[in-house]
Amino acid sequence: MREVLSPRVLNRAVLDRQLLLRRVRLPVVAAAERVLGLNAQGPNLPYLALWSRLDGFALEELTTALEDRSLVRSTLMRATQHVVSVPDFALVRPALAPMLSRVQRNAFGRRTEGVDLTALVADARAQLAGGRVRTRPELGRLLAETRPGADPTALGWTVQYLEPLLHPAPSGTWNTYGPTPFALADWTGVRAEPDLRELVRRYLAAFGPATVADARAWSGVGGLREVFADLRPRLRRYADESGRELFDLPDRPLPPPDTQAPVRFLPEFDAPLLAHADRTRIMTDEVRREVCVGAAVAATVLVDGTVAATWTTTRTPGAVTLTVRPLRRLSTADRTAVEAEAGHLLAFTDPAAEHDVRLAQAS
Repeated sequence: MREVLSPRVLNRAVLDRQLLLRRVRLPVVAAAERVLGLNAQGPNLPYLALWSRLDGFALEELTTALEDRSLVRSTLMRATQHVVSVPDFALVRPALAPMLSRVQRNAFGRRTEGVDLTALVADARAQLAGGRVRTRPELGRLLAETRPGADPTALGWTVQYLEPLLHPAPSGTWNTYGPTPFALADWTGVRAEPDLRELVRRYLAAFGPATVADARAWSGVGGLREVFADLRPRLRRYADESGRELFDLPDRPLPPPDTQAPVRFLPEFDAPLLAHADRTRIMTDEVRREVCVGAAVAATVLVDGTVAATWTTTRTPGAVTLTVRPLRRLSTADRTAVEAEAGHLLAFTDPAAEHDVRLAQAS
């Protein structure tokens, strides 16, 4: 008889593995590997994610790791930008290649109809050879010069999906915006053949216990049922309250369900909100409809381990306002804790500005 895990146990497990039960002392590369990547759709998102997880984190730690290429930024899970370690890039990118090709077909297939995509990628590699860096618009225009009538924008995006590319610093560093630069990733050791067994083990280490559908939702990789079946003798198995089979690494403990979970501010697209097909371990379906709107995923506030609010900031010269919009009623103690954590966050992001925290009433 498999042990049945409650939603609260599953919640505490993912919070523990995502370093959200307590801030820890870890180098930024080790932290990025522990959580299996940091979403980097915006340049500041991985910084905010690390601030919520690491004790004493400073901006320059992540900037230095991106500049010295200990961490790299690329299009990865869910076809969005992520910051990962070099070994994790070499592990994850080959596994995601079929998903990224599918995204290219869905988004740009019609706009690249008639284009020889193999030749396109070869030409793009030639343009980037010798360590050259080109922005996506620049590369698209260069590729269109030998393809009369082709859409330069579609060509640039197509290469991003079909070829392992990196987006080198200063792109992706704190408050640095602008066109996305492309560079070849050959030096990372990325290979054509994926190691799906190792990918599943790493996923469970970061997000387990989880179902096959959960791993598929996180990665977009097909064929994982066979991989889990192959690993089954070496995995621990549970069930959730709906009877779904959950898998985990055999040596991973589960925190007690009464483990306290502190208030945490998460940036947009943070992984615990997106890493499972069943997102009820972190937010209710009603809350999810408020947080996940179209392709957007709001910045959120965790209270007692689940999403209780969204947050935004607005800036004027010399001042910054952080506004929290609760999605459920908060106790007086919870509101006090949220306001305190918001103040700490502003001291990190805008140490020289005047700070204002506004906590609205629950709608």
